[in-house]
Amino acid sequence: MRSEFELAFNEITELRSLPREVVLEALQTALVSAYRRDTGASAAQRVEADIDPATGRPRIFVEKEVVESVENPRTEVDLERARFYDPEAQLGDMVMVQVQRTTKKFGRIAAQTAKQVILQKIREAERNSLYEEFVEREGDLINGTVQSVNAHLVTLSLGRAEAIMPRVQQIPGERYRPHDKLRTYVLEVKRGSGGPQIIVSRSHRNMLRRLLEYEVPEIYNGQVEIKNIAREAGYRSKVAVAALQEGIDPVGACVGMRGMRIQNIVKELHDEKIDVIEWVNDQQIFIAKALSPARVNGVYLDDDPDTGRTAVVIVPDDQLSLAIGREGQNARLAAKLTGWRIDIKSVAEAVQDALSRLGVPPLAELTNTHPDLLNEIERIMEKRAANRTVMPEEFSTLAQFADLTERRSMSQRELKRKARQTEINAVKSTLPQGAFELGIDALDLPEAVVEALQPLENVGEIMWRFLLDEGSLHKLLARLPADSFAKLQSALDRVVIPEVVETLVEERTRTQAEAVEPGAEEETPIEASVAAPETTEVPEEVPTAFGDEVIEQFVETPEEAAASRAKPRKEEVAFEEVESEDDDDFDFEGPGTDAERKKKKDRQKRRQLVFDEKSGEVVARRRRKGGRTRDDWDDFLD
Repeated sequence: MRSEFELAFNEITELRSLPREVVLEALQTALVSAYRRDTGASAAQRVEADIDPATGRPRIFVEKEVVESVENPRTEVDLERARFYDPEAQLGDMVMVQVQRTTKKFGRIAAQTAKQVILQKIREAERNSLYEEFVEREGDLINGTVQSVNAHLVTLSLGRAEAIMPRVQQIPGERYRPHDKLRTYVLEVKRGSGGPQIIVSRSHRNMLRRLLEYEVPEIYNGQVEIKNIAREAGYRSKVAVAALQEGIDPVGACVGMRGMRIQNIVKELHDEKIDVIEWVNDQQIFIAKALSPARVNGVYLDDDPDTGRTAVVIVPDDQLSLAIGREGQNARLAAKLTGWRIDIKSVAEAVQDALSRLGVPPLAELTNTHPDLLNEIERIMEKRAANRTVMPEEFSTLAQFADLTERRSMSQRELKRKARQTEINAVKSTLPQGAFELGIDALDLPEAVVEALQPLENVGEIMWRFLLDEGSLHKLLARLPADSFAKLQSALDRVVIPEVVETLVEERTRTQAEAVEPGAEEETPIEASVAAPETTEVPEEVPTAFGDEVIEQFVETPEEAAASRAKPRKEEVAFEEVESEDDDDFDFEGPGTDAERKKKKDRQKRRQLVFDEKSGEVVARRRRKGGRTRDDWDDFLD
């Protein structure tokens, strides 16, 4: 017959769905807490408990010191008894000894403490078990029952746990009532004091992805891939799919026979319209398909490095409202799906715009090359303005003219884009390649500024925009404090790219080695080197953050040194070095002694790097001392 302990033990493990080891560990912890509470044992004294799972018999072991004469039985034990548990025990050792008293002698307070510890440990283990169970289902679908509904969220019962669905994660227009069965998407699982906090969603685009995986076996098996999803929950969604195996129609596989598969998903999502589009590598064809169900006459791409990617789409006049959609929904979803900004025009709008630009290149030459076509277009437009019937053949002529003008405009934009790209590449060539491998996190900037600059990906992208296109940087930092741009400028001035420093040092060492002939050092007297004037400085190359350009240092000749020494002492004292505000933060570490590094640091403080538009190169401006009659800043080109 099984003992009462075993029956109670099994009941707890089955009721709480916990492993036997977890419940056993909770009981052992409770026994240790009860013993400490009953005997007043110190927290520094080691106490362990052991329970036999079959009989439930507990044993408590306490750490005691081995002594000759026992004065305190709670902390001391004689040598004979100690060797019963540890045959190699010696005087002064600490040995774990079993307590003779049983748990039946524990007082009421100790028993209550054990009960509280058991409940606490079991609740904590249950919370951890629930968290581990649901965190594995994060990003998957789950079925639940609506428990309560209020203005802010819906509470669902998932069996052993509860989930919440905030208002922003609900499908607009969908009504929820208690006891309704819902299929939701597990968005996030977080630890909480009362158990795992599970947030579910029905408006997330990944819910549509999971529904397609459940309904379409080809997607689940990897024969069809979902490239992208653009969704406005409750209204319309667009899904781009591609076949990974020859002979499979990706759109047909998702729609199913007579639309059975897609209709099941539409019903699950509260009659949300779903457009399934075949993904193709040609962006013009893909954008035309993304605007379905509207027909498209032509797509003209403009990938500008400054303004971004824009696609001009021309559609028939009767398809304009369908292509744009209600409140621009169809065009907006197509832009999200393709990643291009889409500008939709009707054929009549494109023709009217082209006629207004006939006097401007590249359309000005059409008056000489296509005079008959222009006369025909003007006749058709006058006929249309008079609300007379325009024949289909005339609409085709308008569409051909619109295509001709848009292609000419696209060719001109392409030439400008190439010229702009050449200018950008020229500036990039003056920058160190290591800057394009240096992450934005390497800059000493506030976290908000780093986050705003993340689309640029690396320091090199920031540098060339800082030299050519400050406006784009101002746009990225528009919502941040006013001094953010100044902080970015200071951070770029302070940045040092290690590989550039090493390259310059190696080149300087190699150049100096080639310049010195063999045996020249032996012929130079030691006295000559000692007697060299202190005012003469050897030119040194100082690496900068903007590339391999080198700042030239002035060499003072003996005549200039004598002239400077002949000046009155007061004039020399009157002039002080002027430094910028953020020069103190610059720390240059390079080869040489401490004195050489200090000199290099002082030279760095008096320089500023700018981009010279006339020469197309980066120049270093160096601030002079006040005693010189030149301008405050002098330019030195590499």
